Amino acid sequence: MRYLPHSKSEREKMLDVIGVDSVDELFSSVPRPLRLNQPVDLPPASPEYQVEARMNALASRNRTGADGPFFIGAGAYRHHVPASVDHLVQRSEWLTAYTPYQPEISQGTLQMLFEFQTQVANLTGMEVANASMYDGSTAAAEAILMARRQTRRKKILLSGGLHPQYRDVIKTYLSADEGLVCLEPDPAGTGQLAERIDDATAAVLVQSPDFYGNLHDIAALADAAHKKGALLIVLVTEIISLGLIEAPGALGADIVVAEGQSLGNPLGFGGPYVGLFATRRKFIRQMPGRLCGQTVDSDGRRGFVLTLSTREQHIRREKATSNICTNAGLCALAFSIHLSLLGESGLQRLARINHANACRLADRLQSIPGVELINSTFFNEFTIRIGRRADRVVESLAARNILAGLPVSRLEPANADLSGLLVLAATELVGPDDMDTLVRALGEELA
Repeated sequence: MRYLPHSKSEREKMLDVIGVDSVDELFSSVPRPLRLNQPVDLPPASPEYQVEARMNALASRNRTGADGPFFIGAGAYRHHVPASVDHLVQRSEWLTAYTPYQPEISQGTLQMLFEFQTQVANLTGMEVANASMYDGSTAAAEAILMARRQTRRKKILLSGGLHPQYRDVIKTYLSADEGLVCLEPDPAGTGQLAERIDDATAAVLVQSPDFYGNLHDIAALADAAHKKGALLIVLVTEIISLGLIEAPGALGADIVVAEGQSLGNPLGFGGPYVGLFATRRKFIRQMPGRLCGQTVDSDGRRGFVLTLSTREQHIRREKATSNICTNAGLCALAFSIHLSLLGESGLQRLARINHANACRLADRLQSIPGVELINSTFFNEFTIRIGRRADRVVESLAARNILAGLPVSRLEPANADLSGLLVLAATELVGPDDMDTLVRALGEELA
């Protein structure tokens, strides 16, 4: 049988070799009060076709992003992923070794990661990028640890526009660390972050576009940080924005981290996604993760190798810069293929479409009585104030098959001042009919 490979006679032979009479004897060392005294509460064993039918019935109760108007963003975005991406990621050229310890049998993986690093460095305007990390949030936390190692300081300033879930991941990484300073939520993007930098600051972390959609003056923040000997970490959760906005590296950022989900990786139930990490060449020894490089073999042929690996699995633990033990290889491959298919002009055009759709949606929503746009700048995501509890309005619209964005109170439940805020995203997949439906339904709800 497919999932029950051992028959009763086979199990008896195995027990005989071990030298016990029953499976129960294998657990004799477990105290009796700790053992189950009745079967686990699970459905009885069923044929495979019945299990498939049951799982399909459960799955059919889900609502996907394509089932109606969809305006949710906040760090994970619904973009079109060409069918060719899924086809190409399955080719055997890329599906070589899981971890490229032996370059002679891992050339496909190593070349792909080398090209991926080149793309990320170009996108972010930095000199070097690693071979990806788990996701954007863990990349942000690793950037903070890197900045502390580089500056030998502890104080970290987190912008008030930082995604609340990223903030929580960073707090988990740093545990009860007293050096972490989290500014209050800043929906309008007007917080005085630069004035808080002092001589004890290791790094400033700013998200742009931030959780609320605001764009920030990276150059001014970089100048303020560098005057105090601190590093500037820039976080980008919507990587498509770099097709239209100047790269953070060109504006003075020292470390750029990002979530790469928007390219090649469709929405999922929390992942898997792919973290991007780029920095300046002079900081390379403190960069976490691994770095793939290009070389030539003994015959002069082009080849690829694992050039640098600073994780604890490869070197002495106390010398390691990160305990992230691998890269998100398959998701990085999908990212790289999608970006290659777009090319520079394609990425720029995609970014312009996203921005135009968001501008169009923002203008239409502002025409509804009681709706206030709180952003002065944004890319494809913005925040509105609706004068009522946004979570209740969103639930009401969801019952009408409209996913109208993310209520800020879902992620900031303790702050009553944010209960009327709603974050909406408009990607290339948001059409005029979707906007019509949302504007009409939201107007009716608020009336």
